[in-house]
Amino acid sequence: MMPAPTLSLAQIEAAHERIRPHVHLTPVLTCASLDALTGATLFFKAENFQKIGAFKARGATNAIFALAPEIAAKGVITHSSGNHGAAVARAARLRGITAHVVMPSNTPKIKVANVEAQGGRVVTCEPNLASREAAAARVQAETGATLIHPYNDLHVMAGQGTAALELVIAVPDLDLMLCPVGGGGLLSGTAVATKGRSPQTRVIGVEPAQADDAARSFHGGSLLPSGKPDTIADGLRGALGDLTYAEITTHVDDIVTVSEAAIIAAMRLIWERMKIIVEPSCAVPLAGLLENRIPDIAGRRIGIILTGGNVDLDRLPWQTA
Repeated sequence: MMPAPTLSLAQIEAAHERIRPHVHLTPVLTCASLDALTGATLFFKAENFQKIGAFKARGATNAIFALAPEIAAKGVITHSSGNHGAAVARAARLRGITAHVVMPSNTPKIKVANVEAQGGRVVTCEPNLASREAAAARVQAETGATLIHPYNDLHVMAGQGTAALELVIAVPDLDLMLCPVGGGGLLSGTAVATKGRSPQTRVIGVEPAQADDAARSFHGGSLLPSGKPDTIADGLRGALGDLTYAEITTHVDDIVTVSEAAIIAAMRLIWERMKIIVEPSCAVPLAGLLENRIPDIAGRRIGIILTGGNVDLDRLPWQTA
């Protein structure tokens, strides 16, 4: 078996230059009340303020602007629960090409609307990974479009890593970097960028316990299937790919899991204490701190990637009516 291609700090730095004209340099936020609650000093990289409302703008933009002109002219295809789809549609629009986006039928309405608003052509499929991949393969065969995988793509992984690159430049000497993990594109890029610029910083992935394939794969020593993920954190239902798994096992220090109740509580805390809108996937790292899943955090300087803020305001998880 050929070894998987590897991601480098140089690729992430090149991605940073490539996408600079097309994405925001997002702020790093702090919150004294959350510091007091956790006993640590927290630095939140606010990708909920990114273009399309999520970090996914980074990876999609890098992948699409890296395409050769003759390849790009045939368009692009992806499958996504929402944020990556909107990011691909936006980057394709900026480059003047067509984007086809396969989306599960249970995707929040706001995320479907975001894709369509960016000019993406939405194809609906059943809400499971096999259906997403089959629909994407069908459209790709029909159109000749290039697949922009949501996470298992070195250009996507490099683009996602630019968020952590900016954070470690802005806030040196972090003790820990916390990052949500679904398909692993963000965690891969985060780990390579962090270890490349700040080798002493420990990188920890945080995952919903009800979608725990990354944790099982990491601790079990082999790439395992996702099973049937069932979590409110819809952006983290993807399964690791071979490229993301290789980077995670090489550069990540640990992956921990958190309960659905902790995710909802963390999401609400961020809304209430920081006065910003975040989606459930975004709250997973803070949930890890609230559930004491990460030891020895007292007095530590902790970076947290806030991944996105695209929420269906008619279906907030703490609403009962």
